[in-house]
Amino acid sequence: MRMLCSLDFSTGFLWSTLRMSIRTPPTLLQLAAESLLRDQASAIAALEYLPAELFPQLFTLAFHSRQHQVLKAMTQTWPFTVLPLGSLKQPLPVQVLKAVLDGLDLLLAQEVRPRRCKLRVLDLRDRDSDFWRMWCGDSTQKRSPTGPVAVHRSSPNMEHPLAPVEVFLDLNFNEGDREEFLMYVIQWAQQREGLVHLCCKTLWIATVPFHRVRKVLDVVQLDCIQELVLNCTCDLTTLEMFAFYMGQMKNLQRLFLSHIHVLVEEEQDWGEEGEQDWEEEEEQEREEQELQISFSQFFSQMLSPLHLCELDLDSPSFLQGHLDQLLGCLQTPLEKLTITNCQSLTHSDLTHLFQCPNLRQLKSLRLYCASLADFSPEPLRALLEAVAPTLQVLGLDNCAMVDSQVEAILPVLSCCHQLSFFTISQNRLSLATVGKLLRHTAGLRSLELELYPVPQECYTTQGTVKQERLALVRAELTGILRELGKTRMILLAAKHRGHREVYAVPL
Repeated sequence: MRMLCSLDFSTGFLWSTLRMSIRTPPTLLQLAAESLLRDQASAIAALEYLPAELFPQLFTLAFHSRQHQVLKAMTQTWPFTVLPLGSLKQPLPVQVLKAVLDGLDLLLAQEVRPRRCKLRVLDLRDRDSDFWRMWCGDSTQKRSPTGPVAVHRSSPNMEHPLAPVEVFLDLNFNEGDREEFLMYVIQWAQQREGLVHLCCKTLWIATVPFHRVRKVLDVVQLDCIQELVLNCTCDLTTLEMFAFYMGQMKNLQRLFLSHIHVLVEEEQDWGEEGEQDWEEEEEQEREEQELQISFSQFFSQMLSPLHLCELDLDSPSFLQGHLDQLLGCLQTPLEKLTITNCQSLTHSDLTHLFQCPNLRQLKSLRLYCASLADFSPEPLRALLEAVAPTLQVLGLDNCAMVDSQVEAILPVLSCCHQLSFFTISQNRLSLATVGKLLRHTAGLRSLELELYPVPQECYTTQGTVKQERLALVRAELTGILRELGKTRMILLAAKHRGHREVYAVPL
């Protein structure tokens, strides 16, 4: 026994040692780049003659080894149209950024571009670019010596001409001290007006003081911004002030409003009898009127000039009773609408939502945690009928829907022939209604993903799923699928104690 234990230990130690010693051998490109970087002067002198395929590997090695003079020289001879610097690391090291910008300065100062250099775009954004992976990692991917990344183009609606070099930068205020980095790049671009066009297409604002955001917004071209993500707590004065800047975002296409909490004056104290006197009631009515006027000014200033294609609202409690004002400001038909955690919206809000004329060409409609209990299904049915030719994604999860509401939309649902993604989970539906859904969606040939609720018959009085009953229900649904003669992947979702369990219906 002792001998066997010793043998097992020796064998395990041997395999562990082998695993530690076996490494993926470096590629020839990597070895060549490492050899060049042993002498910076030689590496810089050789840039004029190096094949383009070696540049990404050499750049990443110089980046990680902090050889800033090499980075500066490589920027001047970059043989691709785009240098996706931001996808290498976030936040970018200051010295690396300065080295690249210094190289770009020397490039811009030349009347005639170097023969090798094709650089047109410096991309400082944090994007999932496959540029570095393609050239430095997976050798099986196809490569183009002229530039694997497409050249970016500014919006055709912009009045300013396309500058010789574009610099792309995300305005992201979700990170600490981010505005210092942003201001450095912005001021650098301003000092080179006519040679550099700074393009900020995305603006993210979380819970940061507005004055820190404002000093950046005052010095960038807001007509470049195409995507805005806003998540903050502020008073109406600040919100109206921000609306002024939004009014200048002429090319905004995607708007995400998340967990916005609007601060208002504290409510008046109640008297001993639980009633307010007449003066307090009049004061409250006056404040409500002022609040209504403030919201009207906010929406008219914020959205009237915009042409959105995507609107995403998460926990839009501040829109309660005002959703019609938001929708009324839309100038063009939306393609995507997502509203989550929207229990605070009233039936009047939902009616205005479903009847909005600019939702008649939707490709994606997602409602999650909407309060459709006791809500007439007719407005939703009419909307689905209007978007049937274009709708590709439909999500109606956790909307407190019941059998009668779902049955009312079944005929029009079967006409949504472009639908590829359909979820209606976490609603209180019977087995009979789930079966009807399967039959009405059977003719939708584009449908790839279907998520239905576990039928109510499967739950105990405590809200847990009875596994024996669920097995019978899954078998019954399998029978329906076989009867329809179509192979489909059907998923059933159950929510219990804050987590969701998903079950597949066997084919």
